Amino acid sequence: MTSNASDISAPETPLPQDLAACHAMIGELLAQLQGANHKLTRLEHQLEQLLRRMYGQSAERLDPNQKILFADLLKQIQSETATAPAPETPATPPTPSTTKGHGRRRLPEDLPRRRMIHDLPEEDKPCPCCGKMREVIGEETSEQIEFEPAKLSVIEHVRLKYACRACEEAAAEGGPQIATAEKPLAPIEKGLAAPGLLSYVIVSKYSDHLPLYRLERILKRHKIDIARSTMCDWCRESAEALKPLYDLMVREVLASKVIHTDDTPVDVLDRNLPETRVGRFWVYVGDREHPSDVFTYTANRSRDGPMTFLKDWGKDGRRFLQADAFSGYDSIYLGEAGGQVTEVACWAHARRKFFEARTTDAATATQALAYIRLLYDVEDEAKAQFQRQGDGDGATSIAAIRLALRQAKSVPLLAQFKTWLESRQVTSGGPVLPKSAMGQAVAYTLNQWDALGVYVTDGDLAIDNNAAENALRRVAIGRKNWLFCGSDTGGHTAAVLFSLIATCQRHDIDPFAYLRDVLTRIAAHPMHRLAELLPERWTPLGE
Repeated sequence: MTSNASDISAPETPLPQDLAACHAMIGELLAQLQGANHKLTRLEHQLEQLLRRMYGQSAERLDPNQKILFADLLKQIQSETATAPAPETPATPPTPSTTKGHGRRRLPEDLPRRRMIHDLPEEDKPCPCCGKMREVIGEETSEQIEFEPAKLSVIEHVRLKYACRACEEAAAEGGPQIATAEKPLAPIEKGLAAPGLLSYVIVSKYSDHLPLYRLERILKRHKIDIARSTMCDWCRESAEALKPLYDLMVREVLASKVIHTDDTPVDVLDRNLPETRVGRFWVYVGDREHPSDVFTYTANRSRDGPMTFLKDWGKDGRRFLQADAFSGYDSIYLGEAGGQVTEVACWAHARRKFFEARTTDAATATQALAYIRLLYDVEDEAKAQFQRQGDGDGATSIAAIRLALRQAKSVPLLAQFKTWLESRQVTSGGPVLPKSAMGQAVAYTLNQWDALGVYVTDGDLAIDNNAAENALRRVAIGRKNWLFCGSDTGGHTAAVLFSLIATCQRHDIDPFAYLRDVLTRIAAHPMHRLAELLPERWTPLGE
């Protein structure tokens, strides 16, 4: 394609004639170009992160070509921070390795077994040498796992009725007095579903993430036609029956010294709107002495959610809340919820910022990740030391081991890391621009520095908030399948059932067995003994 000189229009503003004005205009154009380049870099970075979250791997792994530099930086930083001596610990013999080799795992002993004996044909039993009958001298055994589909059955509740034969002649005077046996209390009064079916529906949706329309199809294969709307009602009524136990779990979590919390969005149907709106699930993870994971639901992400849940938490002593940098928690730290709560930030969040910015500044990202890797190495060392000492008399607690190692190793490392971060900023003569992805990672870490350093002051604190993030994964996986909550009521129902299932899994308890037993007992269980049904204290009926 060609163009004539006449097609090129003259600029609206005449070009300056003197050299100084030309230099000024060129400088202004260069500044605009630099700003446009920075904006383009930010947009490319945002697009890269969006594509990674949608289609890429979630694991934060470095490029293999950067691992050599990463290892060299680790050695360099370790040598620079090796001034403080490590705490002395009593020598303990190494425990034998429990790592299992490759091969088939042994099947659980408690699984039912059915022996199938395979005998030689009668014509093969005589000895080919002498013709006499051979005798059994042993056996070879191998195992296979068989699967039987779920079975549905009908429970007929037969209530025997009693009457006095001698009083039958007195029918004219009112007839005999009839007594009928009482029917056991049920979680859903006059409900069609027994506790086992209720538990199956709850676990299938809130643990295995099956939408109710898929459960509807599964049950049809068993010749049972149950509408998804009916199963939705069952979940709601089961949650109402379990609400006293859920409230007790809330009180248990609020007795914790440390609580991990996080939130995640969920789409919610609203009949007053043409499309779904965004609700919120929150999780509150109790500490080691109060091991419950409690979920709540709110219609939005305002600060009212955590403010209401944590009201008066910490009024009787200092408490620690480990969370992300959401501003809705700030009022809690300021005491507006009525308690003395200290903010504990998450090093996993800080690490993620540097990892995401690695494509814009690989050298700075690699060194920052090396510093953070050394902080996590201290945590791994504390865990390994605790495992080596066992649970014998006089064993040091994991909190004491953590605190000693953190004070000896993490504190000087943090001081060096902060100095290095400040040296990277433009205000200190560093190369990192404030509006770049790396500049935002550095600024985030320094802005959160005090909260990021709180964990080294108490061995009961964790280095990150992964406990809450891991607990919320069940919601993230579930909403990819059931897509949305039908209403705010459905959100509250899910919060109760998520709480019980998550706490069961925290204690390695089969949620189906737990819910079937608890739903059978809870209607008649004394309220003053409700704590017996908490997952960590639960004993199945009859044991």
